[in-house]
Amino acid sequence: MPLIALGLNHLTAPVSLRERVAFDPDAAAAAVRALRGEPGVEEALILSTCNRTELYVGVAAGAEGIPQQWLNRHHHLTPGKLDEFLYRHDEQDAVRHMFRVATGLDSMVLGEPQILGQVKDAYQQARAAQALGAPLDRLLQHTFAVAKRVRTDTRIGAHTVSVAFTAVRLAEQVFADLKEACVLLIGAGDTIELAARHLADKQARRLIVANRTLETAQELAARHGGYAVALADLPQHLAEADIVISSTAARTPIVTRAMVEQAMATRRRKPMFMVDIAVPRDIEASVAELSDVYLYGIDDLQQVIDENRRSRQAAAREADAIIDLQVDRYMAWRRALTVHNPALDIRQHAETYRDEVLEKARAMIAHGKPADEALAFLANTLTNKLLHHPSARLREAALSGDMDLLHAAGRLYGLDDDANTPNL
Repeated sequence: MPLIALGLNHLTAPVSLRERVAFDPDAAAAAVRALRGEPGVEEALILSTCNRTELYVGVAAGAEGIPQQWLNRHHHLTPGKLDEFLYRHDEQDAVRHMFRVATGLDSMVLGEPQILGQVKDAYQQARAAQALGAPLDRLLQHTFAVAKRVRTDTRIGAHTVSVAFTAVRLAEQVFADLKEACVLLIGAGDTIELAARHLADKQARRLIVANRTLETAQELAARHGGYAVALADLPQHLAEADIVISSTAARTPIVTRAMVEQAMATRRRKPMFMVDIAVPRDIEASVAELSDVYLYGIDDLQQVIDENRRSRQAAAREADAIIDLQVDRYMAWRRALTVHNPALDIRQHAETYRDEVLEKARAMIAHGKPADEALAFLANTLTNKLLHHPSARLREAALSGDMDLLHAAGRLYGLDDDANTPNL
């Protein structure tokens, strides 16, 4: 069963395309169930984040093209639309890719830790959809162990720089002192939580959290000294913000050009700095055309991120060495699945012999035979049955001088290498 990793990410596709093929978190389980139901797809997992959409699938021979066809069809894309943006990895290359993704080696921010949690979420969704088979399930378990090993044995996670931190750092370059800035955070997920933490550390003058669920916004705001508003009230509060950082799972823009135009009029053209981390985007792209508005998308954070990447290259090389070793180990396990294990047949034959002889011994006792006689019959008969075929083959080997088989028998039965093969 070939294993395939198919996808696109921040290195191969622009955000305008990434947002078209992103999967709505609320519909992810249904999507992976649909993918698993495609002819020839035997197991499946979908990983969809702001920087990547990837399908990991085990397929029957001849069905290797099904995942890409399904991806086009699911997102209503014309055939060939994604061809120049997609990458595909097969077998051990797919395994290596998953390990590198989960450890943050393939992330925009090298070594960022959030991706591992997103991989775990994708795993839970696939399990809930009953879309995993033994090979892919084992791969995910191995992936989590590899990620832990890389974090423990290298400095890839030292001085972690997340996308949220990068956004705050970029804001600092615009506003020299965040203590004078009012910051509006839209959303309440992990990225916004991290941003709020960084902003609290920088002692931002004022922190506003807007979220669709007001209670969730209130909990986040309370943790970081801010206050919360409902997403529906966002137009009334947008003008207060010097800095806006947005990261939600909305499928359509939350902040429209008209909203920003109204806010800028209220602010009397006082500049506004905006960072849209979401994919699909939360802020209409045309907002960037407005005077005194500085809109940055997730792809615009690259310069700050590149500085971080250079500082972590040595740790990344160490991590890749660990990954190469673990790829070999997983592939060895995977290859073993296709090799018939005679130990299973031996055990089945032995258990069949045991049941037959045990039944006869019980019958002897039931007919009045002494228990010692029945036990002796059981032991002798079972020994003879289990050793009959091996003994015959070893006698033939001794007569023909087949030393390889004789030595293999010694190893098989746990005999000392220098001991003579018993006279069977």
